[in-house]
Amino acid sequence: MRNVFEQELRDVTTEVIKMAKKVDVMLNDSIKALQEKDLKTAKEIINRDDVIDKMELYIEDQCISIIAKQSPVARDLRRINTILRMINDLERIADHCVNISKVVIANNGRDFIKPLVDLPRMQVICSEMIDDAITSFMDEDINKARSIVKRDDEVDIIYEKIYVELLNMLTEDSGLKDQVVMLLLIGRYLERIADHTTNVAERTIYMMTGQFT
Repeated sequence: MRNVFEQELRDVTTEVIKMAKKVDVMLNDSIKALQEKDLKTAKEIINRDDVIDKMELYIEDQCISIIAKQSPVARDLRRINTILRMINDLERIADHCVNISKVVIANNGRDFIKPLVDLPRMQVICSEMIDDAITSFMDEDINKARSIVKRDDEVDIIYEKIYVELLNMLTEDSGLKDQVVMLLLIGRYLERIADHTTNVAERTIYMMTGQFT
């Protein structure tokens, strides 16, 4: 029975990894669509959200089935609980990618009021965090998971910088309101993506230690 249980866990873990990779691609593509004012890609990203939702439901069903058949306890149960929480955070990250894409569409190809430097930088950090979060989960690497929690601060600092800069621009020219709001929204979505990724890392720590830090 133990061999069956471990194989089922490996199978569901494989699905989580697939889901995380698809979400990371959505994140990369959403910011690329922003930079290139690519409305077609933005619309495609919105459609991809259905795939992520279905993956979440499938993995959730598999986890419930494992619990029902195997009655896991202690660390095994924490691992399944971690997976359930992880896929919820991954689904929320996908939702924020959709939100970014909707802003791209709303901007409708207009030039931006400032060069897009900080937002892509936030995306790069978020993507690195997602990759490291999944790796730390697979490898059960507590140190890597803890390093992700620290990287969340980097994203927060960049967002605060963007916030101050854009508000100063708005003070000088109220006609920039629409774009200021849109860029602030994208920054906020990226900041929330980092938060959800941090949740994933904290869940890995909990899975290994029974504690969140």
